[in-house]
Amino acid sequence: MQTITESAFAKLNLTLDVLGKRADGYHDIRSVEQTISLRDDVVVSIGTNAPWALHCYREQLSSDDARESVLETDGFPQDSDNLAWRAAEAFFQRTDLDPEGLEIFINKRIPMQAGLGGGSADAAAVLRALNRHYGAPLSLPALCELGGTVGSDVPFCTLCGTAVVEGRGELLRPLPPAPEMYFVICKPDFSVSTPELYQKFDETVPEKRPDHKVMLSNLQKGQLLGIGGSLCNVFEPLVMQEHFDINYIKSMMITYGAYGAQMTGSGSAVFGIYDSFEYATVACTMLRERYQNIYLATTV
Repeated sequence: MQTITESAFAKLNLTLDVLGKRADGYHDIRSVEQTISLRDDVVVSIGTNAPWALHCYREQLSSDDARESVLETDGFPQDSDNLAWRAAEAFFQRTDLDPEGLEIFINKRIPMQAGLGGGSADAAAVLRALNRHYGAPLSLPALCELGGTVGSDVPFCTLCGTAVVEGRGELLRPLPPAPEMYFVICKPDFSVSTPELYQKFDETVPEKRPDHKVMLSNLQKGQLLGIGGSLCNVFEPLVMQEHFDINYIKSMMITYGAYGAQMTGSGSAVFGIYDSFEYATVACTMLRERYQNIYLATTV
């Protein structure tokens, strides 16, 4: 039996525009996306000589003894409903390899239903781990293409870094590395249905659309103030209509030094951009007075 470890990095949408609904029911998007250091840890064991198994959990401190940890599994699919499982199936179908037993362990840190691509990041990590183990039978573009058969966010999460993402998520244009930034991420206690949000978008006219060229120019120049000012997500106003927390979190982040703040993906997580660890840490401290799920990350 052999074991491979891979990091599954979360993603942020610096810009997100929806261009229209396609004949296949999906929507075409255009987005500038960035992977960040917030991650899940994925371990893949190959050659177990046993039926496939997946263990997805979040490690929590025990309420009885803070020195001990417990594994929380509620809400995490442990079978083919998990994108990581589907990614492994897709890899072995495409390569015609036989793992002779497979076991996947996912230690979750990325919050679910946040717009951070946690499940897609796990799937992408499985693809990278398996491809590395077998000597890269698939090129990176082929691996990203395969990821697109698993989920719309999987291609970018397979690529990582900074990129323009188009189509339904399968068209990638890699960009030079973004300047170093600190991100404070706050996940409020509500979630948003992505299908319902797309339906709502189809029935409205966006208040504002992203200027991707301006965002790309600011990224190239390393101008954090410009990057913060270029943030735009067409879903954000729709979510803010029902959830005041989005606006409150953004205001708090900017009050405590963020160059800009925005909801990522279809929500409900909000992120702020900072140029210093000190300002980001202060923002985390203030947000924790009201919200439980606060994270500090950097560019990857």
